[in-house]
Amino acid sequence: MESAVKDKTQPTLSSGSYCPGPEWPEQERAEQLARGAALKWASGIFYRPEQLARLGQYRSREVQRTCFLEARIKSVVQSYLEGVQTGMWQLSQALEAVQGAREALSQTHGLIQDMAQASKALEALREQAVQHKQLQALSQLLPRLQAVPASVTQTKMLIDAQKLLEAYVSLRELEQLQEEAWVSLGGLELPVFQGLGHLAEALGHAVEAAAGAAGQLARTDPALLVAAIRVAEMEAGRSTPPGQVPRDWQQRCLQALQAGLEQVHFGTTVLPEPGSLAEWLKALQVALPAELATAEALVAPCCPPHYNVVQLWSHTLHNGLRRSLQQLLEGPELGAADAFALLHWALHVYLGQEMMGGLELGPEADVSQLEPLLTLGNIEKLEATFVIKVQASVAQWLQKALDGEVAEWGREEEPNTDASGFYHSPMPAIVLQMLAENIHLTSMVSESLQHRVHDMALSELGTFLRSFGDALIQFSQDHLNGEAPAPHYVSYLLAALNHQSALSASLTVLHLDGVAPGVLAPVEAGLDELQKRICRLVLEALQVELRPLFAALPSRQWLSSSELLDCVYKQTSNFCRDFRRVRHPAVQVLLAEAERTVVVQYLHALMQGRLVCRSADERAQAAERLQHDATQLKELFLSLGLEESAHCTPVLLAVRELLNLCDPTLLGLEVAKPQQPVSRRERRPRLGPLGSPRGRVSRAAPGGSQLTGGRPAALAPHGPPRTLQPRAGAYAFPLHLPLRALLLTPSPCGIKSVSPALCLNICVGEGGLGGVK
Repeated sequence: MESAVKDKTQPTLSSGSYCPGPEWPEQERAEQLARGAALKWASGIFYRPEQLARLGQYRSREVQRTCFLEARIKSVVQSYLEGVQTGMWQLSQALEAVQGAREALSQTHGLIQDMAQASKALEALREQAVQHKQLQALSQLLPRLQAVPASVTQTKMLIDAQKLLEAYVSLRELEQLQEEAWVSLGGLELPVFQGLGHLAEALGHAVEAAAGAAGQLARTDPALLVAAIRVAEMEAGRSTPPGQVPRDWQQRCLQALQAGLEQVHFGTTVLPEPGSLAEWLKALQVALPAELATAEALVAPCCPPHYNVVQLWSHTLHNGLRRSLQQLLEGPELGAADAFALLHWALHVYLGQEMMGGLELGPEADVSQLEPLLTLGNIEKLEATFVIKVQASVAQWLQKALDGEVAEWGREEEPNTDASGFYHSPMPAIVLQMLAENIHLTSMVSESLQHRVHDMALSELGTFLRSFGDALIQFSQDHLNGEAPAPHYVSYLLAALNHQSALSASLTVLHLDGVAPGVLAPVEAGLDELQKRICRLVLEALQVELRPLFAALPSRQWLSSSELLDCVYKQTSNFCRDFRRVRHPAVQVLLAEAERTVVVQYLHALMQGRLVCRSADERAQAAERLQHDATQLKELFLSLGLEESAHCTPVLLAVRELLNLCDPTLLGLEVAKPQQPVSRRERRPRLGPLGSPRGRVSRAAPGGSQLTGGRPAALAPHGPPRTLQPRAGAYAFPLHLPLRALLLTPSPCGIKSVSPALCLNICVGEGGLGGVK
């Protein structure tokens, strides 16, 4: 089998005459791989003995394959040899052609060298011919060239005399002669024409100066303006000779028109100083329309139609004004008046019918294409500057108004009154009017500025109210501490309450259309807080005056005589007599709080004291005293003007009804046991707070009851009370006393009242009080 494999692979390995050397390791490796593959294939085919019978068939087939491959290789080699033969023939043909071209080039090079030598021989003759031609042209131009210096001088005089058309004609003749001489002399420059450049530049400056003073020349010397414009137009229509820089006099003329116009109205020396911006804008409001009218009536007829003089004037003035304003805004910060004047003028006056939007200007002005005079950033900056400046001024003014009002509080005279007798001061009206005028004034500029000033005004008004309240507290402290006693302390508090009422009633003047209704809520809350603070200060003064009078309540003197309450009545009446100078509805609030204060002080004194009633007559006397006091207090406040529905004294009548039910314990009233004799010591009134100093409940006397802490047992907020069993045959029913009418209603002035959970639940029997629950 190994010999058969060797015979099969031999033709392939032995074909060709090339043996791999060390420089072709890939071929050697490929041969090894082929041998290995052949051996693997042969071992797989002839592994079984019965396959050896077909060895001859495999051998003949491999021989045929080898012959086929050798035939194909020979055919390919033959094809390659034929291609190589064709390429060699073509290379030989190309070589012959190259040799022929080389010979022709060598011949041509020899001819060129011969012609160069001949040209050198003729160069001197050529130079002579050129010189002869130049001399001939110079001899023809000599009479005209001799007149050039005089023409230059004459042209210079014409320019100085502002005869621009004659000067331009003379300059063009000289330039044409220069061009002719340059062409005739073959590009030779003659010294006689050296001054033409300066002459042309002088004429250009003259044309530019005339165009720059177009507005003035149109009134005084329109012929000079027309001459300058015509010179610029003729120069624009002339074709520039080769090698010369074109003179763009038309563009220079337009630029001079714009520069001269800007210099007249918006030069750096005419920018306004701080504080004089309004006068500068007012002057522009007159000057700019007049300038546009002059341009339309006088300057436009002097210029060609394509100049669009009115449009050029309007755009030039607008751009100059815009740059001036930008330069002005980049300088020192403007004041409030200047910022407002600039905003109003730029947004409403400038493009209005009084200026750039005037109908007499016609469509040539084309103001619709103008850029905004102020950018959005400029408007934002000016509005912010205006609001900041106005806010500082408003704050300073409000502080001065408050300082002036505070200074009035220490006067020896009472506050001023109006025709109706109410305490009056112009401060609230002036404050609101000043804020409202600022808000209304900004509506002339823009809605955004109006909203900004509106928010600022409300903020400053809130700050003013807080400062006003702080000043009142300081005024009260100085008065009560004795540092600066005020002769009419309460009167000025009442006048401040009128100020608050005036501010509340007129607050709607600050309302702005298009703003949410709740925007005034902080100010309204501040006004309510100010009212509460003023009422609290007034009632504190009332408490100070009534506290010594209520210190003797309850007592035998109070039980047997109305002298005590008469003093209270008189003191309260004297204190509240000036309440009639307070406007409605603040006076009703103040009277209701004053009545509440008196009643609370009255009940507080009853609850803090202790009185022993020896009999039912004395209890009835106490009930009558309560009824009399309640009626007297009610009449007092009715006489002062308090409305019937606002009274809180009926609670005293409810307490009186309880006393008629023979309640011996209510309000600290004690009753002695009737079966036992009363000693002389017990007959004396025992006054003082109920209970021991340390809070312990003292033992009640036989046959009597005693309340803790100076208040009824049913009103004690802590711990369950002691329950007394009713005796046989007694009946009981609950009685609820509605103290909420007085004590449970929240006080707007901040007066502390009894806990809202309190009520009376009293069991009453046939013979009197059976127990307290």
